[in-house]
Amino acid sequence: MILPVDLLPLFEWFEDTSVGVVIRESLWLFPVIECFHLLALAMIGGNILVVDLRLLGLGMRGQTAAALARSMHPWLVGGLAAMVATGVPMFLSEAIKCYYSPPFWYKMGFFVLALAFTFTVRKRFTAKARADRVPIQGKLIALVSLGLWFTVGFSGRWIAFY
Repeated sequence: MILPVDLLPLFEWFEDTSVGVVIRESLWLFPVIECFHLLALAMIGGNILVVDLRLLGLGMRGQTAAALARSMHPWLVGGLAAMVATGVPMFLSEAIKCYYSPPFWYKMGFFVLALAFTFTVRKRFTAKARADRVPIQGKLIALVSLGLWFTVGFSGRWIAFY
């Protein structure tokens, strides 16, 4: 992968941090952290799925999309916090592998896009989605959201096999 700036020295420094070394040299630390990372992903995925399925008209029809999104928001933020809190130490333990891994760069790129989309376009739409029926715009927003977050998850799993 060609980057406009050579980040390899920075990634080498990341991997040489004490946190990276401890995790890398431990037999169980990385798998335990990864379990919590995957639980956080499931928490985010479940949250995104529930709200987006509501936008698609496929579930939770007893509530408006706005009310559902509002009630799910703390879980989304908590899942994101847990994902970052577990993702950073995992990254530190294998930063050089990540540097050379196209799936890592895809994951990070789509993660930024998914976050931006979720907290701008999707949030603005769901905040004012009061009607029982969601217009086509809401359905498109839901499909884009699902696609972005699916790609984040898929790319993350792909890192292990690249």
